[in-house]
Amino acid sequence: MTEFSLSKINDRITKESAFIAPLQASISEVIVGQDELINKILIGLLANGHMLLEGVPGLAKTLTVNTLAQAIDTGFQRVQFTPDMLPADLLGTLIFNQKTGGFETRKGPIFSNIILADEINRAPSKVQSALLEAMQERQVTIGEETFKLDAPFLVLATQNPIEQEGTYPLPEAQVDRFMLKLKVDYPQKDEERIILRQVAKTGVPNPIKPAVKPKQILEAQKTINDIYVDEKVEDYILNLVFATRNPDKFGLSDLSQLIEYGASPRATINLVLASKARAFLEHRGYITPEDVRYIGKDILRHRVILTYEAEAEEMTSEDVIQRLFDSIEIP
Repeated sequence: MTEFSLSKINDRITKESAFIAPLQASISEVIVGQDELINKILIGLLANGHMLLEGVPGLAKTLTVNTLAQAIDTGFQRVQFTPDMLPADLLGTLIFNQKTGGFETRKGPIFSNIILADEINRAPSKVQSALLEAMQERQVTIGEETFKLDAPFLVLATQNPIEQEGTYPLPEAQVDRFMLKLKVDYPQKDEERIILRQVAKTGVPNPIKPAVKPKQILEAQKTINDIYVDEKVEDYILNLVFATRNPDKFGLSDLSQLIEYGASPRATINLVLASKARAFLEHRGYITPEDVRYIGKDILRHRVILTYEAEAEEMTSEDVIQRLFDSIEIP
């Protein structure tokens, strides 16, 4: 790519990403101490990828997603997943109308823009499959009729890492449908002091004013496709993913005994898309290895399946992925 072309893309991205700062500021009015989480959710939104949020209760996961929906002036539905839930509770069903003598479609909560699937691992597999099909196809079939879901359509599912009683763990093939798996952690002490002062009040918090229109988000998703990826950065991404499949070829023979299954080609695609979205957040028209490193763990942590030996040694996928990032040469 010529320097002129790159300069042109840079100028275009700088102009079209101008809404990012007001959007971040708008969300930060309500959410304190989760700046990295907000940035990564925005990356998922811009890359048009669904997200799995893992964290203990009370870390403002629901509030963050609701605030995001308000900030981009779009529809929001929170669905509490329970063991007795049916696919119809999520997708909708056909209702018999006695007056007309025919069936009418009653749409479920999936027909919105931003869906919070709260405690997704509490619902049986049929419900999880129904949600993940809607995520993949971005359409829902009720009876014999198929309905396209409105764009933007984004699913943010949460799961609690400590409460495992009465849960149905998501199979690896379903977890792979999520672009990002984000770990939500406790805020720092000074951040929690701000939360204490701002939020420890009775009553419902005031809704925030929208900072951006859904149309701008959809335009940004198209623009991200034009962000430049150098061949050396492509090689870096491919090396990271292939090292999860054949560690021996990258001088990481000790990891061969720890990794049962490496990351799928979907990981490669999502690494590129999410890195482009990070570059857009940073108002750049090209991606750097730093973009890949920033979002890499969130793309790979749920796609690298460890062996029993790794579990016996109390190794986590985080540890393995960190080894990859420490070992693979950065261009």
